[in-house]
Amino acid sequence: MYLEKIDSPADVRAIPASELGALADEIRGALIDKLSVHGGHVGPNLGMVETTIALHRVFDSPSDKLVFDVSHQTYVHKMLTGRAFAFTDPARYDEVSGYSEPGESVHDHFVIGHTSTSVSLACGLAKGRDLVGDTYNVVAVIGDGSLSGGEAFEGLDWAAELGTNLIIIVNDNEMSIAENHGGLYASLAELRATNGESPNNYFRALGLDYRYIEDGNDEQTVEAALSKVRGIDHPVVVHIHTEKGHGYAPAVQNKERFHWDGWFDKATGESLLPTDGEPDYSELTYQVLSARMEADPRIVAISSATPIIMGFTPARRAAAGKQFVDVGIAEEHAVALASGIAAAGGTPVYGFYGTFIQRGFDQLMQDLCVNGNPAVLLSFADSARNMNDVTHLGIFDIPEFNAIPGLTYLAPTCKQEYLAMLEWAIDYREGPVAIRVPGAGVVSREGVALGKAGAAATEGAGPAWPLTPEIVSRGADVAILGLGCAFPIAQEAAAALEAEGVGVTLVNPRVASGLDETFVEELAGSHKAIVTVEDGQLEGGFGEKVARQAGPYGIRVRCLGIPRGYYDRYDPAELMASCSLTPEGVAAAAKELLA
Repeated sequence: MYLEKIDSPADVRAIPASELGALADEIRGALIDKLSVHGGHVGPNLGMVETTIALHRVFDSPSDKLVFDVSHQTYVHKMLTGRAFAFTDPARYDEVSGYSEPGESVHDHFVIGHTSTSVSLACGLAKGRDLVGDTYNVVAVIGDGSLSGGEAFEGLDWAAELGTNLIIIVNDNEMSIAENHGGLYASLAELRATNGESPNNYFRALGLDYRYIEDGNDEQTVEAALSKVRGIDHPVVVHIHTEKGHGYAPAVQNKERFHWDGWFDKATGESLLPTDGEPDYSELTYQVLSARMEADPRIVAISSATPIIMGFTPARRAAAGKQFVDVGIAEEHAVALASGIAAAGGTPVYGFYGTFIQRGFDQLMQDLCVNGNPAVLLSFADSARNMNDVTHLGIFDIPEFNAIPGLTYLAPTCKQEYLAMLEWAIDYREGPVAIRVPGAGVVSREGVALGKAGAAATEGAGPAWPLTPEIVSRGADVAILGLGCAFPIAQEAAAALEAEGVGVTLVNPRVASGLDETFVEELAGSHKAIVTVEDGQLEGGFGEKVARQAGPYGIRVRCLGIPRGYYDRYDPAELMASCSLTPEGVAAAAKELLA
């Protein structure tokens, strides 16, 4: 056993070269053992085993600084820097993050979970090093898929002017999360085909020195090449060709699925994730879009490297043809592309993980909403009950979207509402519409009142459905507004209060971006208190808007949500309970106001 004896990179350097193959095999075995029962980024880490060993044999971390992009490639780095226990001891699997984390080790220099950042961060380290007169190596590691992100280009473009030591490792495994998209990948393909000799060289065109390594899964080859650039006095790109999933046949055969996976059979690679057989929101989204796309050639689905979030498998992407577009890791481009398509008469539907759209905030505001173009935005995994790593939190979307004028943000409570809202949004031509796809699992509300595109409100004059809130029950004491996937919590609290004789008006707001002033005035005038419940950040969220609207009427308002902050690897139930986001907590908050 090697891993149990490795406390630092010095121990890696002490291993004879003849034994490094056995070390690589042991690392892969530990990765597969853990990830098959725990989940995590499988393929990216399996493909980086030999290159990471070489990095730690050539460079002297932490004196030399290694900056990993996205952190999808850091598991092996962690194993070689004193954290192997988190991959070999099941009782300690959760003791380290899946991402770069300076709080864990001096060998990590930034918290990194989003893509395309390592070159810019490394440029900053190199500049700061020179300013204070230090002389260590700065190494950025970035995957080929991450090169499609705008910040990666900005970093590479500026790096050429740095004129000092900076080593940029491009791990080219010919994949993003799914397949790569964009013109620069033709250049990478030519470089691979010509052993780095093609004149069509993206990196040289930016003014960077360049080296190529064909077999990035041969440790001695990589180590020899890196030894030649250690201590270099100018920026250089070392382009390393690796295989995503290397050493584990199921991950090689199904690279897209094994980008991230959890709970799979080690022997076969078959998924062991529990399922009830019912379609999730990704599948439900695909069912609507495929039918609408078939009937209307103007509708196009857009993805930024996460096509499966809308149910578009490789076969479905191929079948959709020109009506499906994957722009790669390029959220900024995706938003502006959607605006342009809408301006030309098309109907774009852009689906994304909410945590990633933060990269496209300026385009949401400037390119889309200032222009008022009718695009449909589907924000997935927005909930405190979804991803719980500090870099992938799904709790910031409501304050983010609510800061943008002209964007209607819908929050369905169940699959019936979601499907009807999606149909409505596709037909809506008055401006951009975003939908907060419920992030806490599929909920069904049989009999919920639904409308159709263009339908008038059911109660007198007012905005069309779904811009009018649903009043589920009427009472005279407290109004409880349960937004989106937090609605079931509010519903249970209302039932408990009513059982105690408290009169409750239960409201499904349907719109996260703000309620009609008249509606809030009516609630304030007919109740003693208002409680808002949302599964997202409290500050800047839905509840604070309601409290501001209700303020002039002198009614007590309690807003329940997640306090502003960064949370890492938390227990969702514990966090929700601490914020009174439980039926008991909501009921107690209502009684406190009424008291």
